Amino acid sequence: MKILKHLFDNNREWSEKIKAEDPTFFEQLALQQAPEYLWIGCSDSRVPANQLTGLLPGDVFVHRNVANLVVHTDFNCLSVVQYAVEVLKVKHIIICGHYGCGGVLAAMQNKELGLIDNWLRNIKDICHKHEEALSAIADQQTREDYMCELNVVEQVANLCHTTIVQNAWKQGQALSVHGWVYGIKDGKLHDLDVCVTGVEQIPDVYRIFRQRILGK
Repeated sequence: MKILKHLFDNNREWSEKIKAEDPTFFEQLALQQAPEYLWIGCSDSRVPANQLTGLLPGDVFVHRNVANLVVHTDFNCLSVVQYAVEVLKVKHIIICGHYGCGGVLAAMQNKELGLIDNWLRNIKDICHKHEEALSAIADQQTREDYMCELNVVEQVANLCHTTIVQNAWKQGQALSVHGWVYGIKDGKLHDLDVCVTGVEQIPDVYRIFRQRILGK
């Protein structure tokens, strides 16, 4: 007896619906995966990548963790990025945070939470870096939303500083890194106007190679 029988029923219904719309969908899907997008998002159950972008299985490669972080010592995340960039040849990497992120809000407080405090330290560093700007915002909700946006911007930078992404650019691979945030209250994605497409857009100190400019 299946304890979660309703989930298997839902799966069967979903599978039959897909096959009714496209009888060869799963056959083609089984042959290969060739997504154009890598999604790095939060583990929050309210932020499912495929559903909120209207994409089907096979369209987006996904990595999720608490507060959508890209940490240079997180080999889980970096392995996903390397596979997506070097093997799947994705064209776009989307780092998507969301307003009201529990991880971000927890990092803004001075409370001991346990093991996760070590993970949240990465966000606390961002809070400290932007302390002056954050302190200038009187409204708490606005301040929290801004911190969620700052976190995404910092993670875009972290990703672009990796050798994985920079080597892809060095080899002439078309790769763009985007920063988005999702509004759970309205179900809409918001573009933070952060899009990095080459090494010339990152600070010199983080570059592992220098592009030749005007033949130099």
